[in-house]
Amino acid sequence: MQRIGYAESMANPLFRVLSGITGNRRVVETIDPQRTFADVILPDSTRQALDHALVHVTRHDLIFNRWGLGERHPTGLALAFNFAGAPGTGKTICAEAIAHALGRPLLVVRYAEVESMWLGETPKNVAAVFRLAREENAVLLFDEADAIASRRSTSTDHAISRESNAVINVLLQELERFNGVVIFATNLAANFDPAFERRIRTHVLFEMPGVKEREQIWRVQMHPRLTPLADDVDFAALAQRYEVTGGDIRNAVLKAAMSAAAEPGPDADKSIHYRHLEEGIRQVMTAKTVMRQSLLAPALEEAAIRNLVPVSARLMLNTPIAIAGTIVSLGLSTAALIIALLR
Repeated sequence: MQRIGYAESMANPLFRVLSGITGNRRVVETIDPQRTFADVILPDSTRQALDHALVHVTRHDLIFNRWGLGERHPTGLALAFNFAGAPGTGKTICAEAIAHALGRPLLVVRYAEVESMWLGETPKNVAAVFRLAREENAVLLFDEADAIASRRSTSTDHAISRESNAVINVLLQELERFNGVVIFATNLAANFDPAFERRIRTHVLFEMPGVKEREQIWRVQMHPRLTPLADDVDFAALAQRYEVTGGDIRNAVLKAAMSAAAEPGPDADKSIHYRHLEEGIRQVMTAKTVMRQSLLAPALEEAAIRNLVPVSARLMLNTPIAIAGTIVSLGLSTAALIIALLR
Protein backbone atom coordinates (compact mmCIF):
# COMPACT_ATOMS: atom_id res chain seq x y z
CA MET A 1 0.00 0.00 0.00
CA GLN A 2 1.39 3.38 -0.96
CA ARG A 3 0.08 6.86 -0.35
CA ILE A 4 0.69 9.51 -2.96
CA GLY A 5 3.79 11.59 -2.26
CA TYR A 6 3.63 15.02 -0.68
CA ALA A 7 5.20 16.90 -3.60
CA GLU A 8 2.95 15.17 -6.12
CA SER A 9 -0.16 15.84 -4.06
CA MET A 10 0.73 19.51 -3.63
CA ALA A 11 0.93 19.82 -7.42
CA ASN A 12 -2.73 18.80 -7.64
CA PRO A 13 -4.90 21.41 -5.86
CA LEU A 14 -7.96 19.18 -5.98
CA PHE A 15 -6.09 16.33 -4.34
CA ARG A 16 -4.66 18.75 -1.77
CA VAL A 17 -8.17 19.73 -0.70
CA LEU A 18 -9.59 16.21 -0.67
CA SER A 19 -6.65 14.57 1.05
CA GLY A 20 -6.89 16.98 3.97
CA ILE A 21 -3.24 17.99 3.98
CA THR A 22 -4.16 21.14 5.89
CA GLY A 23 -5.63 19.02 8.70
CA ASN A 24 -4.71 15.93 10.66
CA ARG A 25 -6.88 13.47 8.72
CA ARG A 26 -6.87 12.20 5.16
CA VAL A 27 -10.23 12.00 3.41
CA VAL A 28 -9.04 10.41 0.17
CA GLU A 29 -6.17 7.95 0.09
CA THR A 30 -4.50 6.74 -3.08
CA ILE A 31 -3.29 3.15 -2.96
CA ASP A 32 -0.92 1.56 -5.44
CA PRO A 33 -2.55 -1.91 -5.66
CA GLN A 34 -0.26 -4.81 -4.82
CA ARG A 35 -2.65 -7.57 -3.74
CA THR A 36 -4.46 -9.82 -6.20
CA PHE A 37 -7.31 -12.33 -5.99
CA ALA A 38 -4.69 -15.00 -5.28
CA ASP A 39 -4.05 -13.28 -1.95
CA VAL A 40 -7.57 -13.74 -0.59
CA ILE A 41 -9.36 -16.93 0.46
CA LEU A 42 -13.12 -16.82 -0.05
CA PRO A 43 -16.09 -19.19 0.11
CA ASP A 44 -17.08 -20.65 -3.26
CA SER A 45 -20.29 -18.62 -3.52
CA THR A 46 -18.44 -15.34 -2.92
CA ARG A 47 -15.74 -16.31 -5.40
CA GLN A 48 -18.34 -17.06 -8.08
CA ALA A 49 -20.05 -13.70 -7.53
CA LEU A 50 -16.68 -11.95 -7.84
CA ASP A 51 -15.91 -13.82 -11.07
CA HIS A 52 -19.22 -12.55 -12.44
CA ALA A 53 -18.30 -9.01 -11.41
CA LEU A 54 -14.93 -9.35 -13.16
CA VAL A 55 -16.71 -10.21 -16.41
CA HIS A 56 -18.29 -6.76 -16.30
CA VAL A 57 -14.83 -5.24 -15.89
CA THR A 58 -12.95 -7.25 -18.49
CA ARG A 59 -15.70 -7.18 -21.13
CA HIS A 60 -16.79 -3.57 -20.63
CA ASP A 61 -14.90 -2.31 -23.68
CA LEU A 62 -16.32 -5.09 -25.87
CA ILE A 63 -19.93 -4.47 -24.86
CA PHE A 64 -20.10 -0.68 -24.71
CA ASN A 65 -17.47 0.37 -27.26
CA ARG A 66 -16.95 -2.33 -29.90
CA TRP A 67 -20.56 -3.52 -29.80
CA GLY A 68 -21.83 0.08 -29.75
CA LEU A 69 -24.09 -0.17 -26.72
CA GLY A 70 -22.38 2.84 -25.21
CA GLU A 71 -23.94 5.02 -27.94
CA ARG A 72 -27.40 3.62 -27.24
CA HIS A 73 -26.96 3.87 -23.49
CA PRO A 74 -24.83 6.98 -22.90
CA THR A 75 -25.66 7.15 -19.18
CA GLY A 76 -25.26 4.63 -16.42
CA LEU A 77 -21.95 3.33 -17.77
CA ALA A 78 -20.28 3.18 -14.37
CA LEU A 79 -19.25 -0.25 -13.19
CA ALA A 80 -20.72 0.01 -9.71
CA PHE A 81 -20.33 -2.94 -7.36
CA ASN A 82 -21.71 -3.46 -3.87
CA PHE A 83 -19.44 -5.49 -1.60
CA ALA A 84 -21.54 -6.40 1.44
CA GLY A 85 -20.47 -8.49 4.39
CA ALA A 86 -19.16 -8.55 7.92
CA PRO A 87 -15.90 -6.73 8.75
CA GLY A 88 -12.83 -8.79 7.98
CA THR A 89 -14.35 -10.91 5.19
CA GLY A 90 -12.10 -9.57 2.40
CA LYS A 91 -14.01 -6.64 0.88
CA THR A 92 -11.12 -4.16 0.85
CA ILE A 93 -8.60 -6.72 -0.42
CA CYS A 94 -10.91 -7.62 -3.32
CA ALA A 95 -11.40 -3.95 -4.19
CA GLU A 96 -7.63 -3.60 -4.35
CA ALA A 97 -7.45 -6.76 -6.47
CA ILE A 98 -9.90 -5.30 -9.00
CA ALA A 99 -7.81 -2.12 -9.25
CA HIS A 100 -4.70 -4.29 -9.68
CA ALA A 101 -6.38 -6.26 -12.48
CA LEU A 102 -7.18 -3.00 -14.29
CA GLY A 103 -3.74 -1.50 -13.69
CA ARG A 104 -5.27 1.54 -11.99
CA PRO A 105 -4.76 3.22 -8.61
CA LEU A 106 -7.37 2.76 -5.92
CA LEU A 107 -8.97 5.84 -4.37
CA VAL A 108 -10.32 5.06 -0.89
CA VAL A 109 -12.98 7.56 0.24
CA ARG A 110 -13.72 7.95 3.93
CA TYR A 111 -17.10 9.59 3.78
CA ALA A 112 -17.50 10.10 7.52
CA GLU A 113 -14.48 12.41 7.51
CA VAL A 114 -15.64 14.24 4.39
CA GLU A 115 -18.93 15.00 6.09
CA SER A 116 -17.42 16.06 9.39
CA MET A 117 -14.78 18.33 7.86
CA TRP A 118 -17.00 20.16 5.35
CA LEU A 119 -20.38 20.54 6.96
CA GLY A 120 -22.71 22.05 4.34
CA GLU A 121 -20.25 21.36 1.51
CA THR A 122 -20.54 17.58 1.41
CA PRO A 123 -22.44 17.34 -1.94
CA LYS A 124 -19.73 19.43 -3.61
CA ASN A 125 -17.04 17.22 -2.15
CA VAL A 126 -18.74 14.08 -3.44
CA ALA A 127 -18.73 15.55 -6.94
CA ALA A 128 -15.06 16.51 -6.48
CA VAL A 129 -14.20 12.92 -5.55
CA PHE A 130 -15.57 11.67 -8.87
CA ARG A 131 -13.75 14.45 -10.71
CA LEU A 132 -10.51 13.38 -9.05
CA ALA A 133 -11.17 9.74 -10.02
CA ARG A 134 -11.50 10.83 -13.66
CA GLU A 135 -8.25 12.78 -13.50
CA GLU A 136 -6.38 9.93 -11.85
CA ASN A 137 -8.14 7.23 -13.90
CA ALA A 138 -8.67 5.48 -10.58
CA VAL A 139 -11.04 2.91 -9.11
CA LEU A 140 -13.25 4.47 -6.42
CA LEU A 141 -13.84 2.65 -3.15
CA PHE A 142 -16.41 4.11 -0.75
CA ASP A 143 -15.64 2.54 2.60
CA GLU A 144 -18.58 2.19 5.01
CA ALA A 145 -20.78 3.16 2.09
CA ASP A 146 -24.04 2.93 4.03
CA ALA A 147 -23.09 6.32 5.50
CA ILE A 148 -23.35 7.97 2.08
CA ALA A 149 -25.92 5.79 0.32
CA SER A 150 -28.47 5.58 3.15
CA ARG A 151 -32.18 5.93 2.55
CA ARG A 152 -33.36 9.46 1.83
CA SER A 153 -35.52 11.15 4.41
CA THR A 154 -39.10 12.06 3.56
CA SER A 155 -38.95 14.92 6.05
CA THR A 156 -37.05 18.02 4.98
CA ASP A 157 -37.83 20.10 8.05
CA HIS A 158 -34.25 19.96 9.26
CA ALA A 159 -31.09 21.12 7.50
CA ILE A 160 -29.37 17.81 8.24
CA SER A 161 -32.09 15.87 6.37
CA ARG A 162 -31.90 18.22 3.39
CA GLU A 163 -28.11 17.93 3.35
CA SER A 164 -28.25 14.13 3.48
CA ASN A 165 -30.79 13.96 0.67
CA ALA A 166 -28.68 16.33 -1.44
CA VAL A 167 -25.61 14.12 -0.96
CA ILE A 168 -27.49 11.04 -2.17
CA ASN A 169 -28.92 12.91 -5.17
CA VAL A 170 -25.46 14.11 -6.20
CA LEU A 171 -24.03 10.61 -5.79
CA LEU A 172 -26.76 9.14 -8.00
CA GLN A 173 -26.13 11.79 -10.66
CA GLU A 174 -22.37 11.19 -10.60
CA LEU A 175 -22.90 7.45 -10.97
CA GLU A 176 -24.97 8.12 -14.11
CA ARG A 177 -22.17 10.20 -15.66
CA PHE A 178 -19.12 8.30 -14.43
CA ASN A 179 -17.50 5.92 -16.90
CA GLY A 180 -15.35 3.98 -14.47
CA VAL A 181 -15.35 1.51 -11.59
CA VAL A 182 -17.01 2.36 -8.27
CA ILE A 183 -17.08 -0.07 -5.33
CA PHE A 184 -19.30 0.37 -2.29
CA ALA A 185 -18.13 -1.61 0.74
CA THR A 186 -20.57 -2.00 3.61
CA ASN A 187 -21.75 -4.27 6.40
CA LEU A 188 -25.17 -2.55 6.45
CA ALA A 189 -26.41 -2.96 2.89
CA ALA A 190 -30.03 -2.93 4.08
CA ASN A 191 -29.63 0.79 4.78
CA PHE A 192 -29.00 1.63 1.10
CA ASP A 193 -31.47 3.89 -0.69
CA PRO A 194 -33.56 1.79 -3.15
CA ALA A 195 -32.44 4.02 -6.04
CA PHE A 196 -28.96 2.45 -5.88
CA GLU A 197 -30.29 -0.99 -6.75
CA ARG A 198 -30.70 -0.08 -10.43
CA ARG A 199 -27.34 1.66 -10.65
CA ILE A 200 -25.29 -1.11 -9.07
CA ARG A 201 -24.31 -3.76 -11.59
CA THR A 202 -23.43 -6.57 -9.22
CA HIS A 203 -24.04 -7.21 -5.54
CA VAL A 204 -21.42 -9.46 -3.96
CA LEU A 205 -22.17 -10.97 -0.56
CA PHE A 206 -18.97 -11.67 1.39
CA GLU A 207 -20.02 -14.60 3.50
CA MET A 208 -18.28 -15.88 6.61
CA PRO A 209 -15.53 -18.37 5.72
CA GLY A 210 -16.30 -22.02 6.31
CA VAL A 211 -14.10 -24.54 8.10
CA LYS A 212 -12.07 -25.28 4.97
CA GLU A 213 -11.47 -21.60 4.23
CA ARG A 214 -10.62 -20.81 7.86
CA GLU A 215 -7.97 -23.52 7.95
CA GLN A 216 -6.39 -22.10 4.78
CA ILE A 217 -6.50 -18.58 6.21
CA TRP A 218 -4.76 -19.72 9.39
CA ARG A 219 -2.00 -21.34 7.31
CA VAL A 220 -1.33 -18.45 4.94
CA GLN A 221 -0.80 -16.03 7.84
CA MET A 222 2.50 -17.80 8.58
CA HIS A 223 5.70 -17.34 6.61
CA PRO A 224 6.51 -20.72 5.05
CA ARG A 225 10.18 -20.61 6.13
CA LEU A 226 10.71 -17.98 8.81
CA THR A 227 7.77 -18.35 11.21
CA PRO A 228 8.75 -20.76 14.04
CA LEU A 229 5.74 -23.04 14.60
CA ALA A 230 5.70 -25.63 17.37
CA ASP A 231 4.69 -29.20 16.61
CA ASP A 232 1.47 -28.87 18.62
CA VAL A 233 -0.06 -26.26 16.27
CA ASP A 234 -3.26 -27.67 14.74
CA PHE A 235 -4.85 -25.29 12.22
CA ALA A 236 -7.68 -27.70 11.49
CA ALA A 237 -8.69 -27.72 15.15
CA LEU A 238 -8.62 -23.92 15.31
CA ALA A 239 -10.72 -23.67 12.17
CA GLN A 240 -13.24 -26.17 13.50
CA ARG A 241 -13.54 -24.60 16.93
CA TYR A 242 -13.63 -20.86 16.18
CA GLU A 243 -16.08 -19.46 13.64
CA VAL A 244 -14.39 -16.14 12.85
CA THR A 245 -13.47 -13.96 9.86
CA GLY A 246 -10.18 -13.72 8.04
CA GLY A 247 -9.52 -10.37 9.70
CA ASP A 248 -10.04 -11.95 13.11
CA ILE A 249 -7.56 -14.70 12.29
CA ARG A 250 -4.98 -12.17 11.13
CA ASN A 251 -5.28 -10.25 14.40
CA ALA A 252 -5.12 -13.47 16.41
CA VAL A 253 -1.90 -14.55 14.71
CA LEU A 254 -0.26 -11.20 15.45
CA LYS A 255 -1.31 -11.43 19.10
CA ALA A 256 0.01 -14.98 19.28
CA ALA A 257 3.33 -13.95 17.78
CA MET A 258 3.71 -11.13 20.32
CA SER A 259 2.89 -13.47 23.21
CA ALA A 260 5.43 -16.04 22.01
CA ALA A 261 8.11 -13.39 21.47
CA ALA A 262 7.56 -11.95 24.96
CA GLU A 263 8.29 -15.22 26.73
CA PRO A 264 11.63 -15.46 28.58
CA GLY A 265 14.60 -17.20 27.06
CA PRO A 266 16.81 -16.92 23.95
CA ASP A 267 15.01 -15.90 20.75
CA ALA A 268 16.35 -18.95 18.97
CA ASP A 269 14.41 -21.19 21.35
CA LYS A 270 11.08 -19.40 20.98
CA SER A 271 8.22 -20.64 18.83
CA ILE A 272 4.50 -20.13 18.40
CA HIS A 273 2.48 -22.84 20.13
CA TYR A 274 -1.15 -23.82 19.84
CA ARG A 275 -1.85 -22.16 23.20
CA HIS A 276 -0.58 -18.82 21.82
CA LEU A 277 -2.91 -19.00 18.82
CA GLU A 278 -5.88 -20.05 20.93
CA GLU A 279 -5.23 -17.27 23.43
CA GLY A 280 -4.95 -14.80 20.55
CA ILE A 281 -8.27 -15.73 18.95
CA ARG A 282 -10.00 -15.68 22.33
CA GLN A 283 -8.72 -12.18 22.94
CA VAL A 284 -10.02 -11.09 19.53
CA MET A 285 -13.45 -12.57 20.21
CA THR A 286 -13.58 -10.99 23.67
CA ALA A 287 -12.73 -7.60 22.18
CA LYS A 288 -15.58 -7.92 19.66
CA THR A 289 -17.99 -8.77 22.48
CA VAL A 290 -16.89 -5.69 24.41
CA MET A 291 -17.34 -3.47 21.35
CA ARG A 292 -20.93 -4.70 20.93
CA GLN A 293 -21.82 -3.60 24.45
CA SER A 294 -23.29 -0.21 25.24
CA LEU A 295 -21.87 1.88 28.05
CA LEU A 296 -25.42 2.99 28.81
CA ALA A 297 -26.87 -0.52 28.85
CA PRO A 298 -28.51 -1.60 32.09
CA ALA A 299 -26.94 -4.29 34.21
CA LEU A 300 -29.46 -6.85 32.99
CA GLU A 301 -28.52 -6.32 29.35
CA GLU A 302 -24.83 -6.53 30.16
CA ALA A 303 -25.39 -9.81 32.00
CA ALA A 304 -27.30 -11.16 29.02
CA ILE A 305 -24.48 -10.16 26.67
CA ARG A 306 -21.97 -12.01 28.82
CA ASN A 307 -24.28 -15.04 28.85
CA LEU A 308 -24.13 -15.03 32.63
CA VAL A 309 -27.90 -15.01 33.15
CA PRO A 310 -30.45 -15.62 30.37
CA VAL A 311 -32.75 -12.65 29.91
CA SER A 312 -35.86 -14.85 29.88
CA ALA A 313 -34.90 -16.45 33.20
CA ARG A 314 -34.22 -13.08 34.81
CA LEU A 315 -37.55 -11.69 33.59
CA MET A 316 -39.44 -14.76 34.82
CA LEU A 317 -37.77 -14.36 38.21
CA ASN A 318 -38.43 -10.64 38.50
CA THR A 319 -42.04 -10.55 37.24
CA PRO A 320 -43.72 -12.33 40.22
CA ILE A 321 -41.62 -10.27 42.65
CA ALA A 322 -42.67 -7.04 40.97
CA ILE A 323 -46.37 -8.04 41.03
CA ALA A 324 -46.20 -9.00 44.70
CA GLY A 325 -44.50 -5.75 45.56
CA THR A 326 -47.18 -3.76 43.75
CA ILE A 327 -49.98 -5.59 45.63
CA VAL A 328 -48.34 -5.01 49.00
CA SER A 329 -47.85 -1.31 48.25
CA LEU A 330 -51.46 -0.96 47.15
CA GLY A 331 -52.69 -2.69 50.33
CA LEU A 332 -50.62 -0.46 52.60
CA SER A 333 -51.86 2.65 50.81
CA THR A 334 -55.49 1.54 51.16
CA ALA A 335 -55.04 0.81 54.88
CA ALA A 336 -53.49 4.22 55.45
CA LEU A 337 -56.41 5.89 53.68
CA ILE A 338 -59.00 4.02 55.79
CA ILE A 339 -57.19 4.94 59.04
CA ALA A 340 -57.08 8.58 57.98
CA LEU A 341 -60.87 8.62 57.24
CA LEU A 342 -61.74 6.98 60.58
CA ARG A 343 -59.85 9.68 62.45
